[in-house]
Amino acid sequence: MKKNILKKVIFAFILYSIFMPVTLRAQDTRAAPRGWWYTFENGKIQFRQGNYGRAFRSFDEARQQKRAFFERLERNFIDLLSISEVRRIGDALDWVERYIQERHYAGASDALEELYYRIPRESLNNSAKTALSALGSLKDFPEAERWIGEVYLVEGELDLALVQFQKAVSINELNEYTNIPGFSTELKYKMAEIRRVRQEYNEMERLLFSILEQDRLWSVSNESENRIDSFVKQAMNRTLVNNGIDRFLLQYRYKNDETLKAHRLLGYFYYTTGRHARAQEHLMFAFIIQNTIIIEELRNLRFDFVFTNLSSLINEINRYPTVIKYILENDYFKTAYYLGASLHANANTRTAMELWNFLSVQNAAGEWQYRSIAQIASPHIEPVVERP
Repeated sequence: MKKNILKKVIFAFILYSIFMPVTLRAQDTRAAPRGWWYTFENGKIQFRQGNYGRAFRSFDEARQQKRAFFERLERNFIDLLSISEVRRIGDALDWVERYIQERHYAGASDALEELYYRIPRESLNNSAKTALSALGSLKDFPEAERWIGEVYLVEGELDLALVQFQKAVSINELNEYTNIPGFSTELKYKMAEIRRVRQEYNEMERLLFSILEQDRLWSVSNESENRIDSFVKQAMNRTLVNNGIDRFLLQYRYKNDETLKAHRLLGYFYYTTGRHARAQEHLMFAFIIQNTIIIEELRNLRFDFVFTNLSSLINEINRYPTVIKYILENDYFKTAYYLGASLHANANTRTAMELWNFLSVQNAAGEWQYRSIAQIASPHIEPVVERP
C-alpha cells in the first residue's frame, strides 16, 4: 500500500516537473510588457474603429515607449564604449563585440543584438561609432508620427496634420539606416491634396515636384524654363507628336510607379490653368508609365502578349478584371483625354484626334467618352478655371 502511494507521489512529481515550467512560461509571456509595437498596432485598431482619442493616446505612448527603449540601449552601449580598455581598442566593432562577449556585458550585448536585428550588420562598416549613431537613429518613430497626423486629418485639423506629416517625412528621409521605401512619397501626396483643397497651389506644386525628383528622366530644375532637355524626353515628345500614339507606345517603355500620380495631377492642373505645354509634358509621362505597367501585367497574364496598338490593348485589358480595376483606379481614360486636349492646345491636333477617337468607342470611359465625342465634332480648348 505504501509502495503504491509512493509511486503515485513520484508520478505526480514527475508530471509537475514536466508541465509546471510550461505553465509558468506561458504565464510569464502573458504578463510580459507588450512593447511599443503592440501599442502602435492597437492605436491603428482604435483609429479604424473611429476611436480617435484612444488612437492618438496609443500613438503618442508608442513613440514614447520606443524612444525610452532605444535610449536605454544607447546608454548601455555608450557606457561600454566609455570603459578605458574599450577606448584603447579603437573603432573596430568586431573587437568591441569580442570584448562584450568575453566580459559578459549584458546591456551592451542586448543593444547590439537589437541593432543587428533592425539594421544589416555589413552596413555599419565594422565601426563602433557608426553602430552607436545607428542605434540612436532608431529612437525615432516616423510611423507613429504619421498616424498622429492621420488623427489630426480626420478631425479636420489640417495645419496640425501638415506639421505632423512633414515631421514624419523629415525623420524618414534623414534616417539613412531605417528609411522606409515609399513612405515619404505617400505622405507628400497627402500633403499635396491638403494644399490643393486649401487652394495653396504653389505649395501643392512644390510637393509634387519633390516627388518627381525620383524620376530619372525628369529634371525639376528645368521646370521653370518649361524645356525638355534630355535626349530621351525630346525623342519621346517628337515621336508622340510626329508619329502618333500607337508608334509612341510601340517605341517606348518607362515605369515609375511612385511618380505616376504626380505627373497626372500636374498635367491636369496645368491644363485647367492654361499652361498647355507643361500639361502635355507631364501627361505624356503619365500615359507612358500607365501603359508600361499595363503591358507588363498583360505579359505576366499571357506570355505571348505583344502590344500592337491602343485599340487592341484595350480589348486585351477587358479580359482581365485586375487590369480593368487598375485603369479605373488610376484615371487611365481621363489621362488619355487630357493628353489629347493638351496636344490639341499645342497645335498637335492629329495625335489628339487619335486619342479622342480611341476614347469615343470606350463605353467604360464614361464622361471621357462623351467629352471626346464632343471634341471630335468640334475641337476646342477648354476654358481656364481657377481650381483644377
